[in-house]
Amino acid sequence: MKFAVGFQLSEGNEENFSNIVKSYKDNISEVFFAWQDIPSGRSGVASLHGYTDWNAQKRVEDELRTIKKMGIKLDLLFNGNCYGEYSLSEKLSNNVVSVIEHLENEVGGVDIVTTTSLMIAHTIKKHFPHIELRASVNMKIGTVKGMEYVSDLFDSFYVQREYNRDLEYIKELKKWADKNNKKLLMLANSGCFSHCSGQTFHDNLVSHEAQICEVLNIDDFNPYVCRRVLKDRGNWHKILQNTWVRPEDIHNYEGLFDTIKLATRMHTLPGMVIASYVRGSFYGNTLDLFEPGYGRVLAPYVIDNSAFPKDWFEKTTGCNKKCHECNYCKEVFEKVLVNQENM
Repeated sequence: MKFAVGFQLSEGNEENFSNIVKSYKDNISEVFFAWQDIPSGRSGVASLHGYTDWNAQKRVEDELRTIKKMGIKLDLLFNGNCYGEYSLSEKLSNNVVSVIEHLENEVGGVDIVTTTSLMIAHTIKKHFPHIELRASVNMKIGTVKGMEYVSDLFDSFYVQREYNRDLEYIKELKKWADKNNKKLLMLANSGCFSHCSGQTFHDNLVSHEAQICEVLNIDDFNPYVCRRVLKDRGNWHKILQNTWVRPEDIHNYEGLFDTIKLATRMHTLPGMVIASYVRGSFYGNTLDLFEPGYGRVLAPYVIDNSAFPKDWFEKTTGCNKKCHECNYCKEVFEKVLVNQENM
């Protein structure tokens, strides 16, 4: 079992991402990345408020070329939740083709494309049949039916995050995937709320972030459900009810997934996250592993990763997921929550 990690462009004196990958290359099978300012599941990397870093593309290409030479697969993301009026257009289709052709010439090509768009999947299937097509975790595909419907387009699927803690259910999905020559993957360290009511709204905001940042927006509304919920100290325990898996528990997924995704594209310490999951242990604030992590929201409190009970994984993967009827996570939360000022 190896890891897919998210590329980020280093700034200033930061270590080049390719150097981090090199340190763990025996444990990394893929690096996923978005292309410049094309909408994806995160912010664009080249432009902000009209200011463009014109060197960004060359630096990205240099890094990707280095990573490719290590024998690590490159996974290009077209996983924006919305492409607006261009969603079915020749313009978007041509744009996708031109990016892939450019990367073929400049870095040695991409091996995988992860997308939320059925049209983009169709385009790549038509023009680049050798590229593995992967259904983004943002599509929230978590059933056999969901995979069957688009099995003509996709070769692999990220399992809907909400099923991460249900090993028996994952086994059912894998049985279908193996029978149909498909591959399953899991995102291990998402800090997003399970069954978030605002995920579609938030993902659409990210897709149109460049435009949203250029208009005058209201200043008395927080669009992020998680931030709104966590304003109430009484809701903090809900963080434990989410979909993430600690490094100490990742070994339980051996045989279910060949590759596990680590969200590191926007993380301030990607090397720490990768090292922790490769090692299978982490000493510190559990929130620091996730993207988003909520560390600032709970400060000066932290979640002591070493304080989780020994039955944590067994309990949270074997329960009925009726959190409104159970106090286990709430009780654990009070044990693992520590005031950093008193440490």
